[in-house]
Amino acid sequence: MDIKILGSGCPKCQRLEQITREVATELGVEAQFEHVRDIAKIMEYAVVSTPALVVDGEVKAAGHMPSKEQIRGWLGKP
Repeated sequence: MDIKILGSGCPKCQRLEQITREVATELGVEAQFEHVRDIAKIMEYAVVSTPALVVDGEVKAAGHMPSKEQIRGWLGKP
């Protein structure tokens, strides 16, 4: 699974990455993480506000902090 956190590296972006990593570990999901800070690359996803979470190329959340339960669902197990 390919997971990207889009954002400048602000505390919310860092927290989103931390929670997503925790969920992936809890579920036993093998994933590659990347924190994308380059504005041009973020715009390629048509995201106008961060933090944003991209799972396997699909934007799952942008501009808000999703709940741990939402992230769990996106990573494949409710």
